[in-house]
Parts: sequence; structure tokens; C-alpha cells
Amino acid sequence: MSATIILPRILQVGRNACEAVASVMNQLGCSRPLIITDTMMVQLGYVTRVQAVLEKAGLRSSVFADTVPEPTVSSIDAGVVAARADDFDCLLALGGGSPIDSAKAIAILARHGGAMRDYKFPRNVGEAGLPVIAIPTTAGTGSEMTRFTIITDDTVDEKMLCVGMGFLPVAALVDYTLSLSAPPRITADTGIDALTHAIEAYVSRKANAYSDSQALAAMRLLGPNLRRVFHDGRDEPAREAMMMGATLAGAAFSAASVALVHGMSRPIGAHFHVPHGLSNAMLLPSVTEFSIASAAERYAECARAMGIAAPGENVLIANRKLLQELRDLNTELQVPTPAGFGIKKDAYFAKLELMAEQAMASGSPGNNPRIPTIGEMISIYQSIWH
Repeated sequence: MSATIILPRILQVGRNACEAVASVMNQLGCSRPLIITDTMMVQLGYVTRVQAVLEKAGLRSSVFADTVPEPTVSSIDAGVVAARADDFDCLLALGGGSPIDSAKAIAILARHGGAMRDYKFPRNVGEAGLPVIAIPTTAGTGSEMTRFTIITDDTVDEKMLCVGMGFLPVAALVDYTLSLSAPPRITADTGIDALTHAIEAYVSRKANAYSDSQALAAMRLLGPNLRRVFHDGRDEPAREAMMMGATLAGAAFSAASVALVHGMSRPIGAHFHVPHGLSNAMLLPSVTEFSIASAAERYAECARAMGIAAPGENVLIANRKLLQELRDLNTELQVPTPAGFGIKKDAYFAKLELMAEQAMASGSPGNNPRIPTIGEMISIYQSIWH
């Protein structure tokens, strides 16, 4: 059976890749960009750095810096107003997953109108929006490589998965130097997010030869380097490996889809405002334990790729090592439980059935090696409380 692989038209990778932005725009026939970013990117000077490159090339740019973590319908609507305020012919998405996801949504709505909910899965959005050039500053979401965006409907606390070629950036500039300033918490959360992408792509029921190659390559980079960048954010070789690993993991899950961890993670984020990577981390060990017997060889290969099991090591031993590694990683990277994060117990347990139903409706649990029932997802939610 064949697989459809959809990737950005241009991928610029390496130290100072962001400084190729004017050249990339020229190749794409674009000359009037709106930079979609957040206030932190402004404060760190990254917006000024990109604008200086554009100005040197004679390109005038404007900035919309009001994206929010875990983007909402309200924040997207404000971005659409900004995108329609002038004759912009492309969007430069500068930041972590939230600005990039925001730019993808703004690009579609600015050109085609309607409400964000109109573009929610299971609709497949094939129509092109404004061209998006993604410049990630964290090694995590891989959003620069994917045809997905996640937007929260803040009126009903639902994270909407939106899918289709229309959400794929036309170009990605992957510059690890932009991740050097990320603090340990963001480094950990985004890094585990990238690792989850790679693992889920590899064990997904939609896995294919291409996604397998990208997922395994990603795990070889992420596994040995995640602790290093958490403890020393200025470790450039580790930062470079993490950024490339996150990009490869993005390519992998764009081709194979994510599975149960992401399906269950989104409702936790929507209802309790837990950052996406952190809610993935909360779930990854327990979901892996639930799923592992249904794809034992695949999970063992994940352990081998991450460097925690030897090549050819017994499948059951490799699986035990993988589960222990995921638990140890959460401990070392100081990942809290939902209780430790500060979620109120009554509120959390009152939402379990709704969260399980929303997870199932997203479609992601159907990609899992072991497809759960609503009751089994409720049990997993209960098990991670402490």
C-alpha cells in the first residue's frame, strides 16, 4: 500500500538558517510579509533580527505579536484582522508551536473566511491560504513540517484538530541558534513533545516506510540529547541535534499521524490550560504501558533507536527498558502529575468522561496499536492523577 507524503517546498536547515528568509521569500515570489509571533520573540530580539535581514533586502514587514500559548479562536480572529489590514502576500511564523499553528489558521481564514470550527477535522482542508514560512524557535512541535494545526475553541474548552494540505507551510527555516534561549521547562516540554511524535508515528497504524525512516532518525537524535539540553541550554551540539530531531519527528507524524497520547493530551490542555508538551509527558509512560503489548517489536525498536536497548536486544527486555526510561525521563525533567500541576481534583475527575469522548472524537486514538474504549481512556486519566 502506498503512502502520501506532503512536505514544505523549501527546507533550510542549520546555524543561522533564519537569515535566508529574504532569499526564500524571493524564491517563492513573495515580497510583503506579516510576521506572526509573540511578545517573547520581540523581547528576545528575534523579530528585530529577522526584520533586519528583510530590510537589507529592501523588504518591508509588519508584526502581529499577539499570539497566545495554546492558540484560541479569539487570538486567531485578531490575527485575521491584522492579516487583512494590508496587502500582505505571505506570513512569517516566528516562534514555537503556538505562533506557527496560529499562522497556519490565520492564513486560511484570512483568504477564505468563515469560522475556525468550519475547518475542524474530519474536514480535509485542501485549499491554499496565504503562504506560510515557518521559523521555529523550539525543538518540539515539528509544526513547521506538518499539515495540522490545533486551535482551542475557548467558548467550550475544546482543542480542535484541523487537517489538510492547506495548513502546510510552503517553507521552513530550521535554525537551532533560535532555541538557545529556551528555558529548561520549555526545553523539556517541547523535547518530550518531539519524542512523543517520533514514537507515536513509529507505532501508528498508519506508519509507512517513509515515516518509519524519519521517526527512527528522530529518536536517534532526541533520545541521547534531551537530558543534555535540559541541564545545559547552551550545549550547541545537543541543541542542533534536538532541533533536527524535532523536525524529522514532525515529518514522521505528518506522514503517519499521532495516536493515543495526543488524542488524550489535547482535552487536558483545553480544560486545564496545561501546555501541550507537558500534557503529552504526563501521559506518555502510561499510554505506552497500555499499548506496548500490541506492538511489542515496534516499541522495542524505539528503545534501540533511543540508545537505551542494545541492537538485537530481547523484545521484552527492550520494552521494560523503554517504560523505565520514560518514567525516569519524567522524573529527571521534573514533569508534574495533573495533581502536581495544581489542577483541582474534583474538577479533573468531573471531566474524565467528557475528555475521553473528546479524545475519541479527534480520531487519534484510532491510530493507536491498541485502540481504547472510552472506559479504558478514563482509567488512564485516573492512573496519571498522582
